Amino acid sequence: MRRRNFLSLAALPAAAPSLFPLAAQSSEAVDLSVIHMIKQEAFSHSQIMDTMFYLCDVNGPRITGSPGYQRAADYIKKRLTEHGIPDVRFEDFEFGRGWQHSKFAGHMIEPAYSELIGFPLAWTPGTNGPVKGEAMHAVLNTPADLERYKGKLKGKIVLVDPPRTLEMPDKAQGRRYQAEDLAKLAEAPEPGASPFGAPRPGQAAPMSREQMLAFRDKRNQFLKDEGVLVVVRTSYAGDGGAVFGSSGGPYEKDKPVPPPSVAIAAENYNRVIRLLDKKVPVQLEFDIAAQFYDQTTKSFNVVAEIPGTGRKDEYVLLGGHLDSWQGATGATDNATGVAVMMEAARILKALKLETSRSIRLGFWSAEEQGLHGSRAYVKQHLADPADMKLKPEHNKITAYFNIDNGSGKIRGIYTQGNDMTRSIFAQWFSPFADLGATTITNRNTGGTDHQAFDAVGIPGFQFIQDPLDYMARTHHSNMDTMDRVPKGDLMQMSAILASFAYHAANRDSMLPRKPLPKAQPARSGNPPATSSAGGE
Repeated sequence: MRRRNFLSLAALPAAAPSLFPLAAQSSEAVDLSVIHMIKQEAFSHSQIMDTMFYLCDVNGPRITGSPGYQRAADYIKKRLTEHGIPDVRFEDFEFGRGWQHSKFAGHMIEPAYSELIGFPLAWTPGTNGPVKGEAMHAVLNTPADLERYKGKLKGKIVLVDPPRTLEMPDKAQGRRYQAEDLAKLAEAPEPGASPFGAPRPGQAAPMSREQMLAFRDKRNQFLKDEGVLVVVRTSYAGDGGAVFGSSGGPYEKDKPVPPPSVAIAAENYNRVIRLLDKKVPVQLEFDIAAQFYDQTTKSFNVVAEIPGTGRKDEYVLLGGHLDSWQGATGATDNATGVAVMMEAARILKALKLETSRSIRLGFWSAEEQGLHGSRAYVKQHLADPADMKLKPEHNKITAYFNIDNGSGKIRGIYTQGNDMTRSIFAQWFSPFADLGATTITNRNTGGTDHQAFDAVGIPGFQFIQDPLDYMARTHHSNMDTMDRVPKGDLMQMSAILASFAYHAANRDSMLPRKPLPKAQPARSGNPPATSSAGGE
């Protein structure tokens, strides 16, 4: 039996009390010899960028229900099998139709030629060859707008958004958290603070999700009935040629589909608006090839397992969403999370590290459309939050750890209000303090798949990551490529995930849980538990 070095709470560095003020006095076993081996494997023998290459450059983008998603899933199965993890399965759930585009070309023809930077919006049709038409600006944000433009849009290429004012950039797009940022993040949230915010005085309350979807369907049908050639939207964020966009039509088969729809760079969009405002006619041309996949209404998650050697029916779950948007290759959102989980599993297998509990990997589909994949897994394996009738597996999963905040290295973890885990995570993080992972916060964070688990009382956690240029440059944009991914950050993340998985799977008891939540039947008008999706 190999001699192991263990870290106790007494061995924490002097700075730890200020970082983890609520740490318990009991000791948490941390195997330092295993962590040393994990770090060596993660930093000296990393395969993570090779995994990223196949997920992104070869198989991206990975729209739910698309051939790209299927190819990426097949690659994951092959890759994990090569790592000695043959138990890989695809678990179906009901979703809707798939979609993928294979061509985009946009041009301004008159008054002067210019190429347009952009891409088609998901779940909208192609043009069946090049189409030319007169550009028209018609903002369509309310039912009154639809009535105003009724009978006026036939044969037009319609720009439906107001122009965006682009300010001169005076700040760096990318950044890492500084000590003061992390200190602020570690503070408890204001009592009673709502994660959804509140309207400012005089500001109308936002539409509910149901209202937004109903208006989307009404507008899509209106645009189709009016005979619009192409719908043009501005990039909803960014500048400098970065185009942010997601869906333009519904993935459900029974919903109205709009005409071909695109997002273009704000600079291109604004130029057209300026010309139209000066009464200068503008002619645009688009050539789009896109395909709906109606053969099935199902999608699937990819689930893999490293069996434990003792309590193998219990497990720790590592996960992130595999699906991505169509503007680029889905590198930072969220091939990084998938690759980190795969690399953490590879590290454990390469080192022949055994765990008492099993380690399960979950790569979710349809996160971008509302956490559908992780919610389907939770409902199938654990509980339906609508009635909270627990399935036997609910008592077998010790924790869920999620990665989906870009490609920045791990700086800590959100406990989602689970005070009981603070001292445990403090000690698990201590050997990684020199790699910048020090912060534990009781704050909640939303927008991704850990919410599906937290909603049924499973300890579900998202890691704090350096923001880099995730929200400023890559999130749902045409810049979401491997060029925005620092290799060193992914290696650090992989080492931490491997260590967390190892210690959670070997811990004497399961991680502590918050009180079981009450059943939450779906109610119209509730703020949606949104995904990281932008779009409609």
